[in-house]
Amino acid sequence: MEAGLGNDSQRKIRGGMIPGSGAPAFTLAGVRDARLPVLIAAPHGGRAYPAEIESNMRNPVVAKIRLEDRLIDRVALAIADQVGAASLVAHAPRAMLDLNRAADDLDWSMVGDGAPTERKHSSANRRARSGLGLIPRRVAGVGEIWRGPLRREDVSDRIVGIHSPYHRALARALDDIRRVWGVALLIDLHSMPPIRPRHPGERPIDFVIGDRFGASCEEGIAARALHFFGTLDRGVAHNRPYAGGYVLDRHGKPALGINAVQMEVCRSLYLDARFESESARMPALARLLADLVGTLAEEILSGRREQGLPLAAE
Repeated sequence: MEAGLGNDSQRKIRGGMIPGSGAPAFTLAGVRDARLPVLIAAPHGGRAYPAEIESNMRNPVVAKIRLEDRLIDRVALAIADQVGAASLVAHAPRAMLDLNRAADDLDWSMVGDGAPTERKHSSANRRARSGLGLIPRRVAGVGEIWRGPLRREDVSDRIVGIHSPYHRALARALDDIRRVWGVALLIDLHSMPPIRPRHPGERPIDFVIGDRFGASCEEGIAARALHFFGTLDRGVAHNRPYAGGYVLDRHGKPALGINAVQMEVCRSLYLDARFESESARMPALARLLADLVGTLAEEILSGRREQGLPLAAE
């Protein structure tokens, strides 16, 4: 089922299809009811694994933990509920297809029946050859993920069922928000393993704000986020080691009023010691990030007030 936004009565839309199960690839909610011009997305939180995918994994238990932004979709939904933002959460697992990669960012040596000659060594799949392309091949602590090769038909089905409808839905939702409010902000929410301090006594990094080095959003947005965490004495970094990926490249259009930032959250802030299940700290993290979202919404709306432009909430 393709996600469409034309019916005002629709509040929650399940779109795309996971090949091998027929389950929806993602859920989009709250676009028409949003109280802020913000959409919170969680592209790497999907856990709907078809049986065929699990059986083809060499070490599915460990590979899932390493690949997923484990339970970050629950954090995204809690934030959206608290502030009245729209949300887009993936159900398709990253192991099947990484929504933060371009559709041609693929290591074609994974595909048993090959690829067009011009694609095998293109610059587009340079990231894929490191092991984490459109369909991940290897991951730290696991090595090779798959028992056997893919078929070209498998790749095509995943792009058609997961990647294309997700990004169409995201683009339409952001455009709908921008048409109503005059501006839109995408917060692409991810989680990261703990980052070890480089120097003795250095504060651990809890959050990384990525904006493609200023290309995906207005300058004041990232600065406001960094200031927010700084005033709370929380460890925060800007663009390093995570500057954002394909989602920001494709959807961040600050010149058109559509801003996009990637936010990485340390998994120790909301998961247990094994990074498998949520901890008692998850609600506190959601409240903290809800406060941040409200702050960033105020930042993007303040410019419109200064210009004397109408706001949807007024």
